Amino acid sequence: MNNSNVKGFSNTEYMIHHNPFLSLSLSVGDITQKGYEKKRGKLLAPYIPQIQGVDPSLQIEHRIQTSSQVAPPGSKQNKPRAANSRDECFRSDLHTEAVQAALAKYKERKMPMPSKRRSVLVQSSVEACTPPDTSSASEDEGSLRRQGRIASSSPYQAHPSVEHWFNRVIQGSSTSSSASSTSSHPGGRPHHATNTTSASAATVLADLMAHTQLDNHSAPPDVTGLSERSVHAEHPQVASVRGLPRGYTHTSVMETVDGVPVNSRVSSKIQQLLNTLKRPKRPPLREFFVDDFEELLDVQHPDPNQPKPEGGEMRPLNGEPLGVVTNWPPSLLASLQRWGTTQPKSPCLTALDNASKPIYTLTYGKLWTRSQKLAYTLLNKLSTRNEPLLRPGDRVALVFPNNDPVMFMVAFYGCLLAELVPVPIEVPLTRKDAGSQQVGFLLGSCGVTLALTTDACQKGLPKAQTGEVVTFKGWPRLLWFVTDGKHVVKPPKDWHPPIRDASNEIAYIEYKTSKEGSTMGITVSHSAMLAHCHVLTQACGYTEGEIITNVLDFKRDAGLWHGVLTSVMNRMHVISIPYSLMKVNPLSWIQKVHTYKARVAVVKSRDMHWSLLAQRDQRDISLSSLRMLIVADGANPWSISSCDAFLNVFQARGLRPEVICPCASSSEAMTVAIRRPPEMGVPPPGKAVLSMSGLSYGVIRVDTEEKLSVLTVQDVGQVMPGALVCVIRVEGTPYLCRTDEVGEICVSSSSTGISYYGLPGMTKNVFETIPVTSSGAPISDRPFTRTSLLGFIGPDNLVFVVGKMDGLMVVSGRRHNADDVVATALAVEPMKFVYRGRIAVFSVSVLHDERIVVVAEQRPDASEEDSFQWMSRVLQAIDSIHQAGVYCLALVPANTLPKAPLGGIHISETKQRFLEGALHPCNVLMCPHTCVTNLPKPRQKQPEVGPASMIVGNLVAGKRIAQACGRDVSQLEDNDQFLYMQDVLQWRAQATPDHPLFLLLNAKGTVANTASCVQLHKRAERVAVALMERGRLNTGDHVALVYPPGVDLIATFYGCLYAGCVPVTVRPPHPQNLATTLPTVKMIVEVSKSVCILTTQAIMKLLKSKEAAAAVDIKTWPLILDTDDLPRKRIPQIYKPPTPEMLAYLDFSVSTTGILAGVKMSHAATSALCRSIKLQCELYPSRQIAICLDPYCGLGFALWCLCSVYSGHQSILVPPLELETNPSLWLSAVSQFKVRVTFCSYSVMEMCTKGLGSQTEALRLRNVNLSCVRTCMVVAEERPRITLTQSFSKIFKDLGLSSRAVSTTFGCRVNVAICLQGTSGPDPTTVYLDMRALRHDRVRLVERGSPHSLPLTESGKILPGVKVIIANTETKGPLGDSHLGEIWVSSPHNATGYYTVYGEEALHADHFSTRLSFGDTQTLWARTGYLGFLRRTELTDASGERHDALYVVGSLDETLELRGMRYHPTDIETSVIRSHKSIAECAVFTWTNLLVVVVELEGSEQEALDLVALVTNVVLEEHYLIVGVVVVVDPGVIPINSRGEKQRMHLRDGFLADQLDPIYVAYNM
Repeated sequence: MNNSNVKGFSNTEYMIHHNPFLSLSLSVGDITQKGYEKKRGKLLAPYIPQIQGVDPSLQIEHRIQTSSQVAPPGSKQNKPRAANSRDECFRSDLHTEAVQAALAKYKERKMPMPSKRRSVLVQSSVEACTPPDTSSASEDEGSLRRQGRIASSSPYQAHPSVEHWFNRVIQGSSTSSSASSTSSHPGGRPHHATNTTSASAATVLADLMAHTQLDNHSAPPDVTGLSERSVHAEHPQVASVRGLPRGYTHTSVMETVDGVPVNSRVSSKIQQLLNTLKRPKRPPLREFFVDDFEELLDVQHPDPNQPKPEGGEMRPLNGEPLGVVTNWPPSLLASLQRWGTTQPKSPCLTALDNASKPIYTLTYGKLWTRSQKLAYTLLNKLSTRNEPLLRPGDRVALVFPNNDPVMFMVAFYGCLLAELVPVPIEVPLTRKDAGSQQVGFLLGSCGVTLALTTDACQKGLPKAQTGEVVTFKGWPRLLWFVTDGKHVVKPPKDWHPPIRDASNEIAYIEYKTSKEGSTMGITVSHSAMLAHCHVLTQACGYTEGEIITNVLDFKRDAGLWHGVLTSVMNRMHVISIPYSLMKVNPLSWIQKVHTYKARVAVVKSRDMHWSLLAQRDQRDISLSSLRMLIVADGANPWSISSCDAFLNVFQARGLRPEVICPCASSSEAMTVAIRRPPEMGVPPPGKAVLSMSGLSYGVIRVDTEEKLSVLTVQDVGQVMPGALVCVIRVEGTPYLCRTDEVGEICVSSSSTGISYYGLPGMTKNVFETIPVTSSGAPISDRPFTRTSLLGFIGPDNLVFVVGKMDGLMVVSGRRHNADDVVATALAVEPMKFVYRGRIAVFSVSVLHDERIVVVAEQRPDASEEDSFQWMSRVLQAIDSIHQAGVYCLALVPANTLPKAPLGGIHISETKQRFLEGALHPCNVLMCPHTCVTNLPKPRQKQPEVGPASMIVGNLVAGKRIAQACGRDVSQLEDNDQFLYMQDVLQWRAQATPDHPLFLLLNAKGTVANTASCVQLHKRAERVAVALMERGRLNTGDHVALVYPPGVDLIATFYGCLYAGCVPVTVRPPHPQNLATTLPTVKMIVEVSKSVCILTTQAIMKLLKSKEAAAAVDIKTWPLILDTDDLPRKRIPQIYKPPTPEMLAYLDFSVSTTGILAGVKMSHAATSALCRSIKLQCELYPSRQIAICLDPYCGLGFALWCLCSVYSGHQSILVPPLELETNPSLWLSAVSQFKVRVTFCSYSVMEMCTKGLGSQTEALRLRNVNLSCVRTCMVVAEERPRITLTQSFSKIFKDLGLSSRAVSTTFGCRVNVAICLQGTSGPDPTTVYLDMRALRHDRVRLVERGSPHSLPLTESGKILPGVKVIIANTETKGPLGDSHLGEIWVSSPHNATGYYTVYGEEALHADHFSTRLSFGDTQTLWARTGYLGFLRRTELTDASGERHDALYVVGSLDETLELRGMRYHPTDIETSVIRSHKSIAECAVFTWTNLLVVVVELEGSEQEALDLVALVTNVVLEEHYLIVGVVVVVDPGVIPINSRGEKQRMHLRDGFLADQLDPIYVAYNM
């Protein structure tokens, strides 16, 4: 469609807002099916008739009428204008048909339209809306937003444009809206009334979007496979998985991304090199081990049907010759001298105040004398230690506000006269302006030491306490000099500034900000400055004494060239309109043209647009004096609609159509092309309607205007006089383009910049390009300057510009222009939404491709519903018009994006904030599912193992079988009779009655309780008597022990053994949190079939309390006995089990996957466990060990209750709960008792690193010394947490902790202690695995620091008596060394089986007694359920054998199967935690094939939405997975068990039941 009218309405008011809506919608808890059904019904009701019944054309007609009735009174004046629209042709029937076809197409898809579309046409009266601030995203802050390329008429016409308009909006409206919905209360918590009351309108809409048509697919589609999605004509499969939106619904998503191969393969080259070094010399047998996979990203091959340039090679284009003028001055300063002395009264510059009144007119005489004074002062009156401060050629910063052109002009020419180089920059407003650091870098690299400014400006700069101007961030130290009259002195009569002929010395430096945000200084020589004035004079036909109005920034670019330099050359009179006046009165420039009868005006399309909005009050303006209206940003794709709309309105006021002269320029090449005034006999202006799709392939295809996705551009006139112009390929060698190809315009002429100051490499690339023909021959011996403008040469040698390099985004091999995307976004009902049209569009690189990010400021009064609607429509519009997916759409509150100096958006700073997570959006919608199309293909599982892997001796597939064992214990202690634990205690009570076994510490670090052998024995006896007498228990009855950590727990355990009962230790409920902790207690008591509960009086009261009754049925507790005051009785005889295979105790534990499993430990296993630990840790009665673990299950229970009694050593017991009040308790105890061996859990270690990290100095002063520690073992049932153990070692190294002391243990349900570092044996080794291979269940070792490497430490040494083998998870066959498989274990202390497994009946006995499918088929093994591998190291162990290291990778139950690969949650979590400083903790799980990431936010809630994009990016980059849902919660929400392991399944249940009270839930589409 043609885009000319777009401007009109688009421009101003395009306010697009941000999508809080989305976010809000789901948080209210509509994840449950029931709630969702209900909401869906409610939501769809209003839409159903509209979608199905009404003919869309009627709807449009109807809407147009209503909209005009609704229009506020102010808009009435537009109506009459509608008839005389300029471009009647665009209303062709063809066009209408195309529109109807588009509508019909969408109707067929039965997508719900986003909620009621308020007609785009309702124009609010101008008085009611704020004029947009300057700001769109274009770097020149032009706030012009083209109404999309929508229609061609002026903004105030209703009919032709309306149809295009609707057609466009509706056409766009169904690509993706069906699938969106982010959820939650952005920012705040759900306690606000709005969220807690029934689902607000916002929610409703969002849901509508998310839940359309669930009916037609029963199974949720697999989002993770990214398979091509089928789209049925009638019911597109809108993939919303239980309220989870997924992606655009049309197949074209897949076809459009036909990019070119990704060329960032450097890292994989290095990787390959590393791999070849590491690879075994002989490749393994194929059938067994599929050779090195290369998990390459899906490289997209170019679409064979994509358009290719077909024209011949372009010929370089020459501008007309530069005319020879006889009296042309030899330099710009010569003309200043000439006019200053011969025409001193002639006006040079008139400055206006904000009331539009002239405040001062600078004459040529004044300019000449004031510049001389300043030059003299700078050279002679500024000195340091009798040395002049400045020498000719030094650079000086010019810091002048935009409303003081007079002072600027004097300073600029004063510097030139003093042979100093002015560097004009913007006035810094705060210490940390956006981009100010880069400006500081420019000043530093230019060696600037002096800044010139005005008195008023100097007073307004931020000051330090000394009263001096502060040093801005990144700036060099500057001396600030005020140039007002009283500070400058009159030069003596005999002093005359040197007026030299123009040379190649630098005249001035103009700053330019690059796409990345760095600021470069472009040097312009005296001769180029003079030549450029000459060229402009000839091209614009300037004559002496002309009057020109200038609205642009006079410090740089066209404002400087026309309004400060060329004007002096021709003794013209400039009326300078400050930007602040334009904000107050957008018509001011037109009024000045009228008042001063100006012949020329220099404006941007934004200024024309603003004046349109304000023009209706002005009847008596005439623009007939204008002979040129120079549109400085005519190269902007949307300038054409401004020009058309402006002409439409002002033609009646004397504006002649041929006066409008768009031009194209760049900082490097200065003016590149300008449309000449008609008197110069040039061909008529041109207009091109180009296919957007063609442009995205860099090809020019003229399109008929019926198409929706076209870009209409106007020419920017002819090449400048004396210049040679060509168009070259954007990337690679600068080949000339073909005639129908878009490339970068290059200019060779005497009037371009000469270099980037101090950057020779970039200078060579940009200012010294040598374009070549297809044969490789240079086209000229003159170097060319790249203009960074993308365009082509059209018919009649007219230059057309379609975009800028700065805004170029190459997505999947196709080029998109940021300005075009901004225009499309602004065309979506902008008035309501985007605050002053402030939108930034940029691309970020994620997973080897650019991804489009759109950030908009939303109006302060925008509702959630507005933003949701707007966001979903923007996605559709960009998709239909550009065929490009938006990766992230973020809405931020009004006025929060970083501003460029003239009020536009500072794009590079915005991008920087986005990537750092400092943008603080209030709504975010990510669509990775729809636009990330280069993921590696899902993995196909390999066939079963073939015959080549048969075993030969102890080799499998040519490798040693992965099996290892600890020391052999069979020959060691051959006692004739077996020792039961109760016998050991009895024996110790007789042999060493007063030997202390236990010391229990309280939070203060003092001993709260102790137990010697005899005390423990006596307490146990009392308990046994109570069980038999009060409880009347029988032998073999199960007894639940519900005690806090302490000696009572140990005594009652032995009491049960004495009485022949089977003890079950249970963690007591938490009094403040009965609702969640008590049901677990109840469950263990029931599942373990306990007939009696032993506990303290306090807990007994708690179990029977009213609060308990609310959580569980307290009437069903078994008998509860308290053991606080038991009578002193001796037991007649201690129970002796008939065989050691009898059950000794039950060990219950909740696994990380949320399964409650109890294992049976026999007396034999109990003794064997104690013996192995005794041998490994060399425990004797003379030893002391410190234990900071929970005593309820696993190795923690064994160390706390069993080992001291067996080995006789003294245990210092530190309950981990006490560390919450005193984090240094454990380490102080270790130091105080000079403990050599200590045990802790990860949660204890974390409390110490977080709580004591900054207090090591204070601890040292309290004499805490850890040099005594030989081994500190972390008891764990997971992969070693290397980062935590390393940071612990680092932090406490200062307190003497040896770097070798910390190690980990490994145990699981089937065997609570498989590995334990112990006191002897080699230090644990660390290897680095390729994470990509790991996903395919392979172990590939790489060097430390290589990409995708994952460090893995062995989990301690295998315990005596334990044998370990690695088995294939599917075939149950043995695996070779360094192969990943399930760890199987055989040992005398294996548990004998599950007592009961609650919640997972499938875990059967084969876990405890399973055999290999081939090889050694006799041995009985227990399956641990953990993946790992064994690797023979170069080290030797105590027995002199080579040491086999066991590496645990992770629990099989926890792994996530996604895209055919196996992921370990902890790997994804590690990446996520690293992605932003405010992420305290993270947990991941899957839900209907979607990856859900829950992050705990430690910081202000406004950061919550920053995390969504960062989390999505990092998981894509590092794991090739698309995150489906990001949930941001408060610290402490992720449940953790006593071992410090995350309970991901509990978290998942909480998420599905909507109990997490999240800050924000984002559903990625």
